[in-house]
Amino acid sequence: MKGAYHLVVVGLGSGGIVAAQFAAKIGLRVAAVERDRVGGDCLWTGCVPSKALIASARTAHAMRSAARVGITPVEPDIDLAAVWRRMRAVQAQIARTDDDPDRLRAIGVEVVEGDARLVGPHTVKVGRRTLDTRFVLLCTGSRPAVPAIAGLEQAGFLTNESLFEVERPPGSLTIVGGGPIGVEIAQAWRRLGPAVTLVERGPQLLARDEPALVARLTAKLRDEGVDVRLGAVAEEAAVEDGSKILRMADGARPIAADELLVAVGRRADVESLGLEDLGIELAERGVVVDSQLRTTVRSVYAAGDVAGRFAFTHSAAHEAVQAVRNMFFPWHEQAVGLVPWCTFTEPELAHAGLTGTEARARFGDAQVAVHELSLEHTDRARTDAEDEGALVLVTARERLVGAHVLAPAAGEVIHELALAIREKLKLRDLSSLVHVYPTHSTAVLMVAAEAAFQRARRYAWLVRRR
Repeated sequence: MKGAYHLVVVGLGSGGIVAAQFAAKIGLRVAAVERDRVGGDCLWTGCVPSKALIASARTAHAMRSAARVGITPVEPDIDLAAVWRRMRAVQAQIARTDDDPDRLRAIGVEVVEGDARLVGPHTVKVGRRTLDTRFVLLCTGSRPAVPAIAGLEQAGFLTNESLFEVERPPGSLTIVGGGPIGVEIAQAWRRLGPAVTLVERGPQLLARDEPALVARLTAKLRDEGVDVRLGAVAEEAAVEDGSKILRMADGARPIAADELLVAVGRRADVESLGLEDLGIELAERGVVVDSQLRTTVRSVYAAGDVAGRFAFTHSAAHEAVQAVRNMFFPWHEQAVGLVPWCTFTEPELAHAGLTGTEARARFGDAQVAVHELSLEHTDRARTDAEDEGALVLVTARERLVGAHVLAPAAGEVIHELALAIREKLKLRDLSSLVHVYPTHSTAVLMVAAEAAFQRARRYAWLVRRR
């Protein structure tokens, strides 16, 4: 073995924590370097605080809309400072339990604090320390991208990294960017009371999701009072009379709010790591990796956002474990290509595989069928008064290649469908699985059963009628 360690993990966010745990549990000598707080973006600036905020917003909305289930609605008395305190309490609880660095130390991981720099294929420098290792795994994640808007730096703005750090939540908000972060925060913030304008330069929100479902979700956001501006290009930002002003390229009336939130995407966090000096190839989305998650230096691997493949907590953890397996086991795994995701609005919007448009481009119109079911036809949605969503399943040559769910708990429902896509199942195959009734997953069964019924009709001449 080269050096004192089998593995040095750089970055203790979602991917790095899981990689370090896995490596230690299979008997490897592991060091993990973190320059800030263990837990990374997910715990401190992403999933955890945003979902805590969404939970408070969901409760406020349920109080206002209780008439839909026969309960007298009430306007909630919202204390934004209390919402913020609860969010931070959840973060603190996770930080002192699951993401506690002492828990890593207890299983044999040496946690090293400081800035890491790769100074050789098997050498990582942290301050005055030099860590010699057989392999390095980069899990440094990503940070918010900043758009080229005149005056933005001078006016000041928030990102997801700073929004949850403010002491006083802003009373009104303009959000630039209609991706998952922008859309989730827009709905949650509006439900908590403040005015929200959501600015997206493209023709739809959530550009990678199924357009028909995005249109339904956009309509819901507008019904709840979010001012959604599509095809709107922000040109200039300024501060006037204590408000942040955003001027638009089309000359539309400027948008004023207490604060601006920029949510236009992410960029890989690779600065100061010394990667280019080592000959590690970088691209626009991050570190270039091969099908085994290995960089152009064979002893250095990358996983998660920094690898530029998928920017999700769940895929970062999955890739990190795959990378460790590829380093130390005699067999090699291909980096996962199918990653489901979910935008945690209400209803949730989940996605796996191809949209209808993508499937037609790949397989041709004649081979593709799109199957849709409105939640108005499912009993669970009716009983819960949550029938605003729909299910869209995409097949090519009868096999499931795409699944899109706008529904309560869509993030739970999508896993069955993602597995079916991975295993190349036909839609009718899903009808052979007994689904619990009444659940939202029953919608999957209804669509699958219709495909099975259509096949059965082809063989109706075989039916014994006597």
